[in-house]
Amino acid sequence: LRFDEQVRVVVFKSQVKGVFCAGADLKERAKMDDAEVGEFVRRLRTLMDEIAALPVPTIAAIDGYALGGGLELALACDLRVAASSAKMGLIETTRGLLPGAGGTQRLPRCVGVGLAKELIFTGRQVDGEQAASMGLVNHSVPQNSEGDAAYQRALALAEEILPQAPFAVKMGKLAINKGMEV
Repeated sequence: LRFDEQVRVVVFKSQVKGVFCAGADLKERAKMDDAEVGEFVRRLRTLMDEIAALPVPTIAAIDGYALGGGLELALACDLRVAASSAKMGLIETTRGLLPGAGGTQRLPRCVGVGLAKELIFTGRQVDGEQAASMGLVNHSVPQNSEGDAAYQRALALAEEILPQAPFAVKMGKLAINKGMEV
């Protein structure tokens, strides 16, 4: 995608109704030794960094659960749209873990340091409406009977981006991302 000039916007969605991404398989992770866990987390962090570094806008369409690594995936995207009934949270501390794929850096940039600490320390889950009110998602929409309301809103948002000058959009994203680092 990074090198395909035809790609102008990327929308991330799930094929599983009611779940955006439920995060890592903790039963699988429990069977790993320390070296394997370290490699797993490193590869996951690299993937999230690559998603964040895509030169085109990325939109997460959260039509269900986005927990742990699932929320970290959504946070790696530029924009997030959630169904009001979606459930989101960096719940790793409830499992004796730490968000390891960039959530501890991206969540504070999104909602502020104090609220990010509260959400991570408590492992609290929030719904789409709460997420919108705290700035975690750009839009919260009522879920529809097909279970894809966030995806439909994400597509509408992508349609708003598409007519804009591709180079200007790419440079705008780069300037914002670099500016956040200083």
